[in-house]
Amino acid sequence: MKKFFGELKRDLKFKNLGPGHALTEDTRKSTEPQSKGPEKPRRPPAEESQMAAAAALSRLEIKHHKGRGTSGLSGLQGEVNKEWTPETAFPEVQTPNDQGPSSAVKEDRSSFSVTGVYFICPLTNASISKGARELHIKEAILVKFADDPIRASIMMIHTFNKDKERIKIACETLGKYIDNICNNPSEEKYKKIKLQNKVFQERISELEGTHEFLQSIGFERKTLPVSGQENEEDFYVLNEAFLTTFEELRQYKDELLIAEPVRAQLDRRIKVYRPSPQAARFELPSDFYNLTAEEIKREQLMRSEALERTTKLRTKAMRERDEQRELKKYNYTLLRIRFPDGYILQGTFYARERVLALREFINGVLENDWIPFELVAPGGQKLKDESAMFIEVGLVPAALLTLTWDAEILSDLEAAGQSHASMLKPELLSNVQTLV
Repeated sequence: MKKFFGELKRDLKFKNLGPGHALTEDTRKSTEPQSKGPEKPRRPPAEESQMAAAAALSRLEIKHHKGRGTSGLSGLQGEVNKEWTPETAFPEVQTPNDQGPSSAVKEDRSSFSVTGVYFICPLTNASISKGARELHIKEAILVKFADDPIRASIMMIHTFNKDKERIKIACETLGKYIDNICNNPSEEKYKKIKLQNKVFQERISELEGTHEFLQSIGFERKTLPVSGQENEEDFYVLNEAFLTTFEELRQYKDELLIAEPVRAQLDRRIKVYRPSPQAARFELPSDFYNLTAEEIKREQLMRSEALERTTKLRTKAMRERDEQRELKKYNYTLLRIRFPDGYILQGTFYARERVLALREFINGVLENDWIPFELVAPGGQKLKDESAMFIEVGLVPAALLTLTWDAEILSDLEAAGQSHASMLKPELLSNVQTLV
């Protein structure tokens, strides 16, 4: 088991660093966030931890790879290695008539303004492509399972399952099991959970991570005789070694109830460019659109049709329908901000983020983040409403904005003998690039 997890960690590191792979771009030093709760929580013995990890991997393999002819830990590892490829890092664009991988159209991203949309994994701090993020997070949680099975299983429950209501019910039911044990330590009936129990089957059994959670807090699966019937049945039975850990059990219950899914954060992919007449030229990959490749090709035709529609009488309902269709086209936007000295700052945003997020982004790259500035959108519109979404003010799927400093503040700086040749942080200017 240790050898398997060692290989899995090694593979994860290799995929973050290997040449030509999406994970190599802007990889960061792995730093794991601090978990809530006690600093040194009680964990099961090493053998039980390994057994729980094996159970987690086995269950995931059965659910996600059923019928693929693989089994055991090596089977899942093979599937992970198979799925985490350059094709998943840079997913193929499917046309409406695509029937499978053989008909996929691969996107040549060499001429694009950016190679894609990327995210930061909170567990590994690696920058991962849009297409690889789900698999990367799952693998990172499984790697964490070897060191902290309790919290890894909590992550599994909240991340691997998508139905929020079912997750809530399952966590509350698991919490009641723990409360019954802690409040009635001498009652043997609370130390056993019948796997065929209707409540257990309906609320817990089918959710990923629930069995791993029970095993990691001390429950062991056993087949026991049942009074009044010939056949034995499967139970989870609490290990006696865990009967004195009531406070820790309550702590784990609290963490289970308040936990959130592990979500990758959008990577801004900050870049600074030298002054360039190419600043307003954008070529974006399909990641930025909520459209198929064929729909993207039809975009230009739709623009022509839109011009024709403006000459016709249209009802309010027709206009609102068209506006809603426009709003659904874009998931992300690439924004460039041209500074007074000509330097160009670039970052990736969600299309439905607000102007405030852009102002905070700019403040984060300035040497003096207290200096007031204004942002001017294409066409001369000043972005004064910080609550407005980019998609509402036409800053999608890409836009070049102009930044202007407060004139009075600049005069005061000059009077004080302070230079304002460039307001960007030196570390950004040391990596300045040229737009092509």
